[in-house]
Amino acid sequence: MPLLAARRLEVALISPLIEKLSRRDFISEEEKAVLADVVAPPVTLKAGQNIVEQYDRPSRSTLLLDGFAARYVVLMNGARQITELNVPGDFVDLHSLLMSPMDHGVVCLTDCKVGYCPHEALRFISQTQPHLTRLLWLETLIDAAVHRQWLAGLGRRTAFGRFAHFLCEVYLRLASVERAEGHRMELPLSQAILADVLGLSAVHVNRSVAQLRADGLVEWSGRMIRILDWDRLVRVAEFDPTYLRLGRDPV
Repeated sequence: MPLLAARRLEVALISPLIEKLSRRDFISEEEKAVLADVVAPPVTLKAGQNIVEQYDRPSRSTLLLDGFAARYVVLMNGARQITELNVPGDFVDLHSLLMSPMDHGVVCLTDCKVGYCPHEALRFISQTQPHLTRLLWLETLIDAAVHRQWLAGLGRRTAFGRFAHFLCEVYLRLASVERAEGHRMELPLSQAILADVLGLSAVHVNRSVAQLRADGLVEWSGRMIRILDWDRLVRVAEFDPTYLRLGRDPV
């Protein structure tokens, strides 16, 4: 395969990350190539498989290319709280470059395609690619912003408002990597997983879904969701997408 074609293929393999970063700032062809060089060829992991165990000391960070994963904390009594959902284009543990051991785990919620990036390669980027380093740093800051919103939801939003906020967030995050459009998205998560995400019981999740339908906000069939009234869903959720930093704002 000619070198240029091979390079394009490598960049295409990490297209969710390139798409997301490009929405925030211009990325040069050289920077795309650098990212493609440091991410190993994709591998597939099964639903339920841990990407990172709580208290691990990873030597690499993991880029999610397809599927859904989640960060979680397990309490002494075995209860699990999911603290952030990961979608394609997310580095699920970029912070592990500096944070070791990990104070949480990362699990595949569905079958996932991932690419591993050695920490040594990330350190090289930090030394040689200042703009790319800032973009990746911004990714970790947005992770923290998502955590803040989820914390505010668990502490102050009603269960219904929390669910509505979650749907708004996930739709925009998927749309930013071209995995959702026209207010339609695929969300292949069970009600038990959604309960861990939202800090609710499975029964309460079921009631919230029923209310979303009854209020004419969504159509929900299996894993497919259609948002029928985006503006009203945003109002119910008190959703402000500023924390997702989806606009072009050079760093």
